[in-house]
Amino acid sequence: MPVRHAILVAVTLLSAPAGRGAPLVIAHRGASGYLPEHTLEAKAVAHAQAADFVEQDVVLSRDDVPVVLHDLYLDAVSDVAEVYPGRSRDDGRFYALDFTLAELRRLRLSERLDPRTGRQLHPGRFPAGTGRFQIVTLAEELEFLAGLDRSTGRRTGVYPEIKRPAWHRDAGRDISPIVLRVLREHGFATKADACFLQCFDADEVRRLRHDLGWEGRLVQLVGEVADGGPDPLLATGALDDLAAIADGLGVPLARVVDPAGRPTGLVDAAHRAGLVVHAYTFRRDRLPAFATDADTALRLVFVAAGVDGLFSDFPDVCVDWLRTARR
Repeated sequence: MPVRHAILVAVTLLSAPAGRGAPLVIAHRGASGYLPEHTLEAKAVAHAQAADFVEQDVVLSRDDVPVVLHDLYLDAVSDVAEVYPGRSRDDGRFYALDFTLAELRRLRLSERLDPRTGRQLHPGRFPAGTGRFQIVTLAEELEFLAGLDRSTGRRTGVYPEIKRPAWHRDAGRDISPIVLRVLREHGFATKADACFLQCFDADEVRRLRHDLGWEGRLVQLVGEVADGGPDPLLATGALDDLAAIADGLGVPLARVVDPAGRPTGLVDAAHRAGLVVHAYTFRRDRLPAFATDADTALRLVFVAAGVDGLFSDFPDVCVDWLRTARR
């Protein structure tokens, strides 16, 4: 990092608002830049790389077991079409909800494929189709991370996302109470616990807080702004309304730094409303439009925009960058 940038970063981080602390590094689907996403192996690497939190996307199996998987379907990351030919739905996809946990255990996970081409989505990453990786349950992953914490003396937080709750309900399954039960059984129940629970569905976030009695930290996920228009979160009262329910926002990088490399003002506005902002996703091999190198991207996100946390496929890159900035 150039000296002038290091000085700027160090001053900015040391002068961060009281109570917010240093930015968090959140391992996106584990250290998914190095090993297939959402495998225990990828989570072990993320833990070893000192990620502050490790993410778990959660869907249900046919026998109502919450499993760690980013998509509702299996075909982009597993050999399901070979193991269970003929069990796809009419759209040609194989859904986790159509398989029991025992059936899911037979699958071999792999590096993600591009559904349009059938080729590896990130060509420079772990070779697709190699290794023996398996789907795990949410409970198994929480136990695994707790074991690593015990053996290393570290404390790593968890960051589950409830995937498509309305879709699950339309299929006759209520995923949220099941996920909450597992979290509580593993010691995650209050805002004092090292857990952020996230969801894109705003109605479900309200339900989690009010109807299901979740007392832990909640993060409202949002997507890209349509057509590059004004950010609706900056409308009067929008963030205050969110802060009445949630503790934070999960936002795309493009909503905190614009294409010209300028902060959008969303982070400052969220802070004024009492919300933390966690941005997604930093990928060393697929940089955002506003940066041509990793150093510039991280400086703009952590320093110029001032995010409270960053999801990354490469947690070690972010951890090392922040350590250097604090020297």
